[in-house]
Order: sequence, then structure tokens, then C-alpha cells
Amino acid sequence: MRTSQRTELRSHTDIAILGGGPAGLQAALTAGRVGRQATLFDDGTYRNATVSHMHNVVTHDGTPPAQFRAAARAELTAYDTVCVREERVETIERDGEDFRLTLASGDVLSAYAVVLATGVRDELPPIPGLQDVWGDLAAQCPFCHAFEFKGTRIGIIGASAAGHYTALMGPIAGGFVVFAEGQELGEGVSVDAPVLTARMTSVERTGDGLRVSLDDGTTQDVAVLFVVPTLHQSAPFAEQLGLELNPSGCVRIDEFARTSVPGVTAGGDLAHLAAFPMPMATVLMAAGGGQLAGHSAIARLLARGLR
Repeated sequence: MRTSQRTELRSHTDIAILGGGPAGLQAALTAGRVGRQATLFDDGTYRNATVSHMHNVVTHDGTPPAQFRAAARAELTAYDTVCVREERVETIERDGEDFRLTLASGDVLSAYAVVLATGVRDELPPIPGLQDVWGDLAAQCPFCHAFEFKGTRIGIIGASAAGHYTALMGPIAGGFVVFAEGQELGEGVSVDAPVLTARMTSVERTGDGLRVSLDDGTTQDVAVLFVVPTLHQSAPFAEQLGLELNPSGCVRIDEFARTSVPGVTAGGDLAHLAAFPMPMATVLMAAGGGQLAGHSAIARLLARGLR
């Protein structure tokens, strides 16, 4: 569902916001609240596209992500300085103190500041069938996805994450099975669950859950699988701008959501502080990060005397 939104063409904007998820939408709202001209680019790519309901979001627990985005888009229509363009940005380059954005259509837009909110792409283990159930019966975040499987048998892919997952979901799980996938439990870590060394060969739906086939000819039935994916930037802008990255592959930001390039801020899953091992990948944290990135983009304009 898409909501009507201002789409007038501009050749310049105060703040260019890339990404139409919670972080980008909140950054746009923040700019609109103080009358700053902002253009939000949304190419329809979302990390949670396969998720049917959001959870652990106060007042929106269980809301479909598309409904959340539509409501946010509707709210933005109240702010005449905010424009939403359903287009893909191909490149961003520095132009002195400003920035030059080239769109897939060939249009060029200049901006005083850039907010990156394009998120990350999850790379899953190459197990046949796993991608097909990602966001539904396979997930990363217990806070977002585990409660609905209370009392069931939960599978964990990768022994290195087993200690954390079993401790975190212990109060709600009916039991666990760990698929080691060539990994070892952390030093001093023990889990109250079988740790299977046979490799996973496929994942398929069966009834309300999943059947995992192993290379020793056996199968295991679970209600859901949890796995820690490898993160990649979902857009090329961090590389194009030469932004400093964290070991996680996410953009490194400071306490004010500023990146290593002046004028570029970042919020949401694509960025985190150096002190964090990975992004806090929740809707509320993404929105909060987008709000901070929006504030800092505005502060950048004020520091330059752009009233």
C-alpha cells in the first residue's frame, strides 16, 4: 500500500534522505517539524520485506510493516517542505561542501546534507530452503520474533551463537536443537540442548514448522530457526563516499550519528557506534537513529549558516 505524497521535482534540497524505512521516515519527519526542505528517496527495498508483522514496537506490536510505512507517509503529507520520491539514487558524490546525487532516471539533485538510512542486506548460510522462510520461520532477533513460538522447539544455526540464543530464549522455548554447522561453542559455554555436528542440507516447511535435513540422512523438526546473518550494505553509498566502516560492515558513526564525512549522517541498521558489535536492529532503534541523524543534519546546516 502506498500513500499519496508530494513528488514535485527539485534540483536542490536542504537534506537528502535515502531509505524509506523507519529511520528515513523519522528523519524526514524531524526535518519537516522545523520547516527544513527534505527529499526522501524510497526505491521500495526494505530489509523486513518478508516480515508479516513487527514486534517489540510500543503501540505498534503486531503491526504489518507496510501499514507502518503507509501511516508514516500519510503523516509526512502535513509538511509542505518534505518531498517523497519513489526513485533509486544511483550515486552520491561530494561537491565542495555539498553533495550531488544522480538518480536512476538521470535527474541530478544537489543537497547540503545527506542522511543515509538504506539499511543492510542479510547474507544467510547457503542452506537450500533457508532464504525461502527468512523473516517468517527463520529470523535473527529473539526480541522481534521469538515470543510467537513460545513452548515450541527452536533450532539454532551455528554453535558460536548457541550460548547467547539459548540463554536469551530459555524462558519461552519448549526446547532447543543446535545445528553446529562446523562451529564450536564458545570457550566455557555449555547449552542444555543437543549439538548436532551433521551438516544441514535443506530446510522445508512441514505443517506449521520446519523440517531440517542433515547430511547423515536424519531429519529434525523445529518450529523456527534462529541464525546470525552476515551483514552487507544494501546500497553503494558508503563506498562511494569513502565512509569509515565498523568490523561488522556497518557505517561507523559517533554519538551524534555523524559519519566520517562531514555533512553525512546515518541512522538505522546500516550504522552503529564503534562500541557496539553490531547494529541494534529493531524498528524503534532505527527510528531513534533516524531522528538523531535528522537532528545532526540540521545542526550541520546551522553550523554553515544556512538558515
